[in-house]
Amino acid sequence: MAVFEITGGKRLKGEITPQGAKNEALQIISAVLLTSGKVTIHNIPDIIDVNNLIALLKDLGVKVEKLSADSYSFQADEIDLKVLASEAFQKKSSSLRGSIMMVGPLLSRFGKAYISRPGGDKIGRRRLDTHFIGFEKLGAKFGYEEDTNLFHVHADKGLKGTYMLLDEASVTGTANIAMAATMAKGRTTIYNAACEPYLQQLCKMLNRMGAQITGIGSNLLHIDGVESLTGCTHTILPDMIEIGSFIGLAAMTQSDITIKNVAYDELGIIPNVFQRLGIHLKRKDDDIHVPTQEHYEIDTFLDGSILTIADAIWPGLTPDLLSVCLVVATQAKGSVLIHQKMFESRLFFVDKLIDMGAQIILCDPHRATVIGMNHEHKLKGISMTSPDIRAGVALLIAALSAQGKSTIHNIEQIDRGYQNIDTRLRSLGAEIVRK
Repeated sequence: MAVFEITGGKRLKGEITPQGAKNEALQIISAVLLTSGKVTIHNIPDIIDVNNLIALLKDLGVKVEKLSADSYSFQADEIDLKVLASEAFQKKSSSLRGSIMMVGPLLSRFGKAYISRPGGDKIGRRRLDTHFIGFEKLGAKFGYEEDTNLFHVHADKGLKGTYMLLDEASVTGTANIAMAATMAKGRTTIYNAACEPYLQQLCKMLNRMGAQITGIGSNLLHIDGVESLTGCTHTILPDMIEIGSFIGLAAMTQSDITIKNVAYDELGIIPNVFQRLGIHLKRKDDDIHVPTQEHYEIDTFLDGSILTIADAIWPGLTPDLLSVCLVVATQAKGSVLIHQKMFESRLFFVDKLIDMGAQIILCDPHRATVIGMNHEHKLKGISMTSPDIRAGVALLIAALSAQGKSTIHNIEQIDRGYQNIDTRLRSLGAEIVRK
């Protein structure tokens, strides 16, 4: 497996442009299965998870044409459904959690879908109940073959619109159910729907394809089924997780970095969270400038008690940025409680930060208290392994700020979510080598 060798402690400077949003791309690309028309998608990130999903679509018979470095056209007019149950396809799909997003479109258009239990990050329990309960409410029959780890859903008589109250505001669950409902008979109402910008993007794209979705941006979606959908053109938003990662990188390395074309109005609470950690950032048109700061101080609550940063459904803070917030806090002045509510294994990477010299108390699987060192005691370089995408980039930020040399193993995890990250960081002056 490849590794990163990083010589840290260097201040960076320059401009960097975020890639297209990974989480949006997995939904948007899956949606091409809803139509036989041509769908053109721009700003697709060149990362492992997205490329693997495109490969799965090709296996199903989707015609894929690469138009430029980040633009593709897709045409799903000759889908071979027999491939779904093949051992080779199931093996490929099981390694990619995003493969679950194909189920809703296939069920809607063809009345059936098969998928292996998806893989992905080992960050704790990530259940799929919301997806399949939603499909069942639309009239599909669900089954699971324990010996083959195969999920299958069938709607032999077609899907029928209904009212449903989701047990959790799952982004992927809402997206999958919404795609399935686009061609169901009658009206589907989804209450407690997720309303993240990426889901809004998907719904807007589906409407351009001919769907009838209202309530976009709220937690109450109404979907009136249509007979069929057509092709369209769509541009993916910049990745808010990468934008947050670059803000954190600038603060930790005391650097002067401008993040270009961030779609600021779609970032929600993210800039405010980093500002509460003491980071100065300024909006310039659609860019974010993070100037060099010798020190940054964590805010407190009004009564003077320790600040808590926790993940929450949109418009709360995405859980994907808590790892970055945690590592940034290690060099702040003050203390903060990081509360990871959604995934019980996502904070376990803090043992590496402690080995680097960070002052962190892991209270339980969901909470960690960070006592910032105010850049008075630098982290030290060590050898470590990336456990998942987001922890991996947090460790990369830590290594870039640390004194001495660090080695990060299993960087394939980072590559799953961050496009050519080493090349782009070198353009800012980072000393990072891929081996």
